Amino acid sequence: MHPLDLSSDTPHNYFLLVGLGNPGRQYEKTRHNVGFMTMNRLAAHLGENFSKLESKALIAKCTYQEQRLVLAKPQTYMNLSGKAVSSLLRYYKIPLSNLLVAYDDVDLPLGTLRIRPGGGSAGQKGMQSIVEQLGTEDFSRLRLGIGRPPGRMEAADYVLQEFRRDEAEALDLVLDAATQAILTFVSGGLDKAMNLYNSRNT
Repeated sequence: MHPLDLSSDTPHNYFLLVGLGNPGRQYEKTRHNVGFMTMNRLAAHLGENFSKLESKALIAKCTYQEQRLVLAKPQTYMNLSGKAVSSLLRYYKIPLSNLLVAYDDVDLPLGTLRIRPGGGSAGQKGMQSIVEQLGTEDFSRLRLGIGRPPGRMEAADYVLQEFRRDEAEALDLVLDAATQAILTFVSGGLDKAMNLYNSRNT
């Protein structure tokens, strides 16, 4: 598939900020939904909520430092996240440089986040779907650590478990850090966000 082609009259003050997860109350507090949790925290910080459905995604629209933000939580289930993301990018004519996707990563410990300008999906099905739909890996992503599965537990089972009570504080701190990292990405660019947030744990 060819990379997503957007017209040259793209409004560069538009950003698409996506959190990955699964819809439904049964998944709400699971590790796989830490991307949704991040978008919820970001929307609350900006005084908005997810009240509209567009392109198979719940969205919230707001403004931050003269930038127009579209926050999105795809409702297609994780494995088909790319359909919502590609549709929203086309509809709002947002350049790939203004896309950031937040998602769970079992290769990072809880309380850790990493911002990257691109790269593979590392087996994360939602990211894999987005890469396939966009035809490129060259878009910013925010990896949120959820820790490794204990013992011989399969990753597919682990990510659908809820966070433990003793992990609540670390989760709360990393969601706050993720919110600030995303706002730094919007206002100061990817390099600034990486320099500030990749060098530390929460």
